[in-house]
Amino acid sequence: MTDSEPETRVVKAGPRRPCQPDGGIEGYRATRTLPLRVELARQLRRRRTLLALGFLAVLPLLLLLAFELGDGGRGRSRNLAELATSSGPNFAMFTLYVSTNFLLVVMVALFFGDTVASEASWASLKYLLAAPVPRGRLLRQKAVAAAILSAVGLLLLAAVAVAVGVAWFGAAEMMGTTGEAVPFSGSVVRVAVACAYLAVHLTWIAGLALWLSVSTDSPLGAVGGAVLVSIVSQMLDQITALGDMRAYLPTYHSRAWSDLLSADVDWTGMANGAFSGLVYATVFLLLAFGRFAKKDISS
Repeated sequence: MTDSEPETRVVKAGPRRPCQPDGGIEGYRATRTLPLRVELARQLRRRRTLLALGFLAVLPLLLLLAFELGDGGRGRSRNLAELATSSGPNFAMFTLYVSTNFLLVVMVALFFGDTVASEASWASLKYLLAAPVPRGRLLRQKAVAAAILSAVGLLLLAAVAVAVGVAWFGAAEMMGTTGEAVPFSGSVVRVAVACAYLAVHLTWIAGLALWLSVSTDSPLGAVGGAVLVSIVSQMLDQITALGDMRAYLPTYHSRAWSDLLSADVDWTGMANGAFSGLVYATVFLLLAFGRFAKKDISS
């Protein structure tokens, strides 16, 4: 071998790691990637999560302060706002009423719309998929974590409202707008039913926000887009000229749970609202999973 010829070195390859039937290396399990507890811990450490949950806990106190500073009479009217000071359950129901069409919508849109879009904006999404975490599992785990946080936020709001209401206005029976009264024990159950209904009905916002989250790299665009659709739907619901077509709007049954304020509950509105929310949620979730499965992750 002359001096001009490069020296050739032979590198021995190490032993290959055995593969599984699906092609993965030994020890890899797709079902073990991105555990739910890990995703929940990541979300709970985020400032927006703490601020959102903190505001939901403080809201009943702000409403109580507004009632105490105001000069309105307590329980002298059949208006829901006036009845809010009649008892703890009435105060909790009023808190849910004023939160339904905006605050709770923003909360659900925040937790679901910020899931994938935030990872894309941080340029960390491609590293999660390269771990490798299957796309379907990644989206499912993030959606489940967002659903848990949304449920915690809703229950936190209701629990604090009941506690504040009972401490300040007493554990009296719940008064309805028609003058009917519901015993305290039964009224607490109705507050829980109202929360359950809202959790089911707001799934349409969850599905929409998740779809927008996988369709854009901007968390603000995903969250804001879902909230904007809700606002437009509420505006269209005010146009009586639309007639029966308003029943197809996703927000048409948003406050159907207010039927719980009557002694004899009419479940028709809540049944329609739950069905409507689940139908819209199913459509949006299918669109989200289909879009994410084919999306080119370049950010």
